[in-house]
Amino acid sequence: MNETVLSRFREQIIEAGKQNQTLSIQGGNTKSWYGNPSQASIMNTVPYQGILDYQPEELVITACAGTPIAEIESTLAKNNQILPFEPPHFGDHATFGGVIAAGLAGPARISVGNLRDFVLGTRLMDGRGEDLSFGGKVMKNVAGYDVSRLLPGSLGTLALLLEASVKVLPKPAATASLRCMMSAANALKILNEWAGQPLPLNASAWIGDARGEGELTIRLAGAKAAVISASQMMQDRIGATALDDSEADLFWRNLREQQLSWFNQMPNHHALWRLSLPANCPALELPKDCSPRIIMEWHGQERWIQGPANESTVKVLENLALEHGGHVTCFRLMSTVAIERFTRLESNPLTAGLEMVQKRLRHSFDPFGVFTTGRLP
Repeated sequence: MNETVLSRFREQIIEAGKQNQTLSIQGGNTKSWYGNPSQASIMNTVPYQGILDYQPEELVITACAGTPIAEIESTLAKNNQILPFEPPHFGDHATFGGVIAAGLAGPARISVGNLRDFVLGTRLMDGRGEDLSFGGKVMKNVAGYDVSRLLPGSLGTLALLLEASVKVLPKPAATASLRCMMSAANALKILNEWAGQPLPLNASAWIGDARGEGELTIRLAGAKAAVISASQMMQDRIGATALDDSEADLFWRNLREQQLSWFNQMPNHHALWRLSLPANCPALELPKDCSPRIIMEWHGQERWIQGPANESTVKVLENLALEHGGHVTCFRLMSTVAIERFTRLESNPLTAGLEMVQKRLRHSFDPFGVFTTGRLP
């Protein structure tokens, strides 16, 4: 069955190349809103699904791109294992390939690493219809040109991802979530202080008025004794109170899936802006036309802002991010206004040299522009 599906993929790619057409790769269609809009023909990966190899003792799972991510997480849970980077689903039909192509990670990314860090090997089909494999199923095989880690975040604009092997981890022995009120500045100060200490700090989120107080929620994960000790210290130090497990699980899941009320209260003609910033970045003075309420994740390195969806806001936030050594993304667009969703490489002097590398990679994998949908700049 899967070989038949692969033959169809190959035929579709070759024909698109001949007709000078583009193909937009789609799985469960839960993230079609992410990235620049595309009018390309759809190539659906859902028919190519299934878990190909899973050895719990090796901490590696290999699956086809069309496999539901919920199926993979359920299989891991039976062996008390997880995808530690907590990929957001953004819908019930999210697929393994879609999660990797989006390259997004959840609240624990600050402590365990990004999705890209866990990809060991991939099998893909390039713009010529050729079947290629890179990497392997163990960490020691990841050497040389690490092509597998180019796929996360590519939004299907480089090649068709067929299969991937990712590293998984055991579920933490213990977890605890705590909450207290404090200003954004104090939250950043204390989180940076604790991040430099041997504490089982797994995730954090501050929600509130950028010019006033807000609610800081912290998650601890690790050995039971370490979690208990850190939890008690935080309760004594900042007056934090512990959340019960069900309340904590719901909060972190809703944060990951952007289902908290803050995300659902965005006005029309506004956008959800994501600022990626260095660890030492202080509290920011936001543009006046942006909402004063923000969310800070990853100890302040990821900040969510609601503001107008227009080129003026793009430029102001882009300059603000660049001033502090970061970059900005228009993550969700609640408007029909056509604006660039991602900071272009040439707009950032720290990464301008990557433009030539990017062009060479795209030409090598997709010489006929089959996957050049424009979803990425």
